[in-house]
Amino acid sequence: MAGPVGTQAVDRAAAVLLAVLGSTEPVSFADLAGTTRLPKSTLSRLTTSLERNGLLQRTGTGAWQPGTQITDYALSLRPEDDLLRLAQPYLDALGARTGETVNLAVPLAGEVRQIAQVDSAYLLGAVNWLDRPVPFHCSALGRVFLAHGTPLPAGRLPRLTDRTITSRAELGRVLDRVREEGVAIVDSELEPGLVAVAAPISSADGTVVAAVAVSGPSMRLTPAHLPGIARTVRDAAEDIGTALRPDRSDPSRKIGAA
Repeated sequence: MAGPVGTQAVDRAAAVLLAVLGSTEPVSFADLAGTTRLPKSTLSRLTTSLERNGLLQRTGTGAWQPGTQITDYALSLRPEDDLLRLAQPYLDALGARTGETVNLAVPLAGEVRQIAQVDSAYLLGAVNWLDRPVPFHCSALGRVFLAHGTPLPAGRLPRLTDRTITSRAELGRVLDRVREEGVAIVDSELEPGLVAVAAPISSADGTVVAAVAVSGPSMRLTPAHLPGIARTVRDAAEDIGTALRPDRSDPSRKIGAA
């Protein structure tokens, strides 16, 4: 008798976990109940147990997303190893050319996850962003992902500075410009005085799989400098995308070339 009951509990917990893992955005309790068809009391016990063990976690709106044990395991497998290996020379060249902090990021579990960094040559602006989650709506990297298909998390858009865009309609217009210009620029929306410029990295089928960004203080990344920085970041993103493709050998392109 204990065997079947134990097996049923495992099967139900697995169904809950798979329903969350199979969604591209956090899943509300109501949607989870509809998907799994479990009684609400049973579902509440299972989600609480999965949360306690780090397999699920709640968002600010109470929806469910993969927990730290899941995301840490996903990172330990490092499916982005090829991306890191191929991108690193271009990241180094971009850092040398701009002197500013360079980051490579992927969208993961409802967050912008930064997986590689080249530190700034300056003391001012040298911040370690690795594994530091940042919101989609007010970061340049996040806006690149939003502009190319990553769903905007549900709920209120938090205001981190007095310049943070919290209107979804206004953000939608900004994302239209990101698609048109091929680059996202954010000034003092994530942190006061922090400017970032990001561009998408596409795979062979055109899917945006990552993004690269240059960031630094507004005293150095001034409006006069931003057009040149934007061109440099776009070029680096295109070069990394080319390196990811099977036909990546192109003798006409050199790392760090203008």
